[in-house]
Amino acid sequence: MQSPYIGRAIATVVIVGLVAWTAVRALGTRSPETPRAPFPAPATDAPLAIAKSQQTSGGYLKSPSYEAVSTGVTGHAETISIIFDASQLTYGQLLMVFFSVAHDPTQWNRQGPDTGSQYRSLIFYNSPEQKRVAQAYIAQLDAAKVYSRPIVTKVEPFQAFYPADSYHQDFLKHNPDNPYIVYNDLPKLENLKRYFPGLYQP
Repeated sequence: MQSPYIGRAIATVVIVGLVAWTAVRALGTRSPETPRAPFPAPATDAPLAIAKSQQTSGGYLKSPSYEAVSTGVTGHAETISIIFDASQLTYGQLLMVFFSVAHDPTQWNRQGPDTGSQYRSLIFYNSPEQKRVAQAYIAQLDAAKVYSRPIVTKVEPFQAFYPADSYHQDFLKHNPDNPYIVYNDLPKLENLKRYFPGLYQP
């Protein structure tokens, strides 16, 4: 795919993202961790989330199906790939959203009602600088005790990702009334608008 930012400094990062799939599954689990405010910015940074797509990454199968990944035994994680323009958004800002709004980084092999290794908290880096900044920020957040539990996010080298089927792309946009979206994702969207109004783009 040709980059939409010819002549600009662009980068890509792959992170875990929740996939809206079926209706809410009521599970007896602990509530998601809420970060202590104010949420700190990274002490170090690297170079607007412009283009994104739903992916699976980190496993041993090539082009796995959603059904295969959902078993939790393929090694893949449900992720999103984000291409960002360094003149519009920094890597550090992206990490702030990831750790404060997008998911609970203290949950091991789960996110909200979804359980399994495919929901583990992960950042796949594409450069030594991305790795350094992500690891330093995790250490910074743990030292500041932003969460009452330790952050379990893993930082691993990017190897490959495989696009999910079209049904999962922009699921919220196409299914705003889906019960899973209403219960799990819309509150996160409201928090994004509240805490990062300058970064939100409809």
